[in-house]
This record gives sequence, structure tokens and C-alpha cells, in this order.
Amino acid sequence: MTSAPLAVEVDGQRFTFADGWRVLKYDDSRFHRNQFQSFAGGSKAVDAVALSPAGECWLIEVKDYRRNRRSKAGSVFSEVAGKVRATLAGLATARLQANDPDERDFCQQAMRANVLRIALHLDQPDHPSHLFKQIIDPRTAVTQLRHELHAVDPHALCYGTGVAIARLPWRVEPAPKKERQ
Repeated sequence: MTSAPLAVEVDGQRFTFADGWRVLKYDDSRFHRNQFQSFAGGSKAVDAVALSPAGECWLIEVKDYRRNRRSKAGSVFSEVAGKVRATLAGLATARLQANDPDERDFCQQAMRANVLRIALHLDQPDHPSHLFKQIIDPRTAVTQLRHELHAVDPHALCYGTGVAIARLPWRVEPAPKKERQ
């Protein structure tokens, strides 16, 4: 967990947030890994939860299909909706049960948010080929995501390479490649 200004790396992307934001890489959090992930037969989670100074709670999922084909059956949007549902249950539980006091405090703040927002950062080939096809039709990606998440965020964002451009309250760029030793 970090305080702003901050940059957080998630699945090969660097998310940079302005002053006042707090971000938890939720699926890597101690609470999720050690206390909640195995609950009820297994619980998936979004990649990050970000709290804005304006009281918004953003659930952020990152998917990159530029080099790897999607291997799971079903819609990526249904998968994201399931992760959102599980993350919300996890946040509600962590605000009371998390062993780490910083994570517990973060989750309490998340549950007091004024607005709940969902963002899917989806990268797929800009120029599809036979080897690397577009998984999602960019013309319908936002509509499909909003349909799946309407009850939680009717204005959910779906953006990224080969999908759409969105006005975001943070900046996203490829994370620098780690030097080999």
C-alpha cells in the first residue's frame, strides 16, 4: 500500500496516480492471499483498488492479450464481473477481519467511498494477425463491459491498446523492462 504521488506496476503496466491517491494491489494483498483467496472454494480478485482524494473507489483489472491468446472459456467481461463481485465481498470482510492494520484501514476507507467505479485496462493487438487476433471487438467492448457491470457501475471504463481511448484520472504506460543480471 502506498500514498501519492505514486506509481504502481500491475501486470506489465505502470499506473501513475496524482497526489492524494491510495492504491492497494488487492490480489497481492496479505488479506486476499492468506485469508480470503481460498474462501468458498476459491475467490478471484481485481488487480488493484485505488482511492481518489474525491472519495471514489476504483476497482482496476488489467488484461493483456497482445502476445497471449485468451485460454479461458467464457467472456472476459463476465470474468471481470465475477472478480468485481468477489473483490467487493473481500473488501467488506477485510475492513473487519484483515490481520494487517494498514490493509484493514484501506478497506474501511474503500467501503466508505462516495462512488464506486470499475476500469478494465485491456490490451490486444492494434493490428491483428492470424497469430495474434483481437479477442474483443473494440467497437462493442465498452458496451459489453457496462452491460455486465451495470448494477455496480453503469459507466465502467474499458480502455487500452486496440480497444478505446478513455479519459482516466491516472496515467498508464508500459512498465520498464527489468534488467537481467
